[in-house]
Amino acid sequence: MTASNQANLPDLDAAAIVSVLNRHRVRYVVIGAFAALAQQAPIAPTRDIDLTPDTNDANLEALSAALKELDARIRADGVHGGLPFDHDGRSLGTVATWNLICRFGEFDLSFSPSGFEGGYGQLARRAHRVVVDGVEVTIADLDDVIRSKEAAGRPKDIQVLPTLYRHRAEQAPDA
Repeated sequence: MTASNQANLPDLDAAAIVSVLNRHRVRYVVIGAFAALAQQAPIAPTRDIDLTPDTNDANLEALSAALKELDARIRADGVHGGLPFDHDGRSLGTVATWNLICRFGEFDLSFSPSGFEGGYGQLARRAHRVVVDGVEVTIADLDDVIRSKEAAGRPKDIQVLPTLYRHRAEQAPDA
């Protein structure tokens, strides 16, 4: 799960990020492009990994511990390596989205991604456990990735939708 980034950013090692989350028993679903790539969608690699964590108190505390192990920092334009921030489980749950960076690359935590205001609970119902680069990871169902990209409506999401639609059709049992 490695992707090359812009010159001043660390290469993404998503497997390392996910391994730390797994070690801390964080419950999450990988969403976005990485979830599509893990399902063999023929799209360009991404420079970050997007995750939707469970928001129960115990999980947020585990997430905070994992972020401390990762030495996660807030991504900020023009600030190499990001800004340090102090957090615990309660404070993590007060923000809808965290854009973070660590030595393994960029990652985003989105508690209510586009199209899924119910967050983790809504996505986990149809999520799949897969092994990517030797690491077990929970990924959003391809239909849910598509739904989220449709709801987000950003140019980069709209651009990739035709490829995801084709891939979904090719994966259908009677295709």
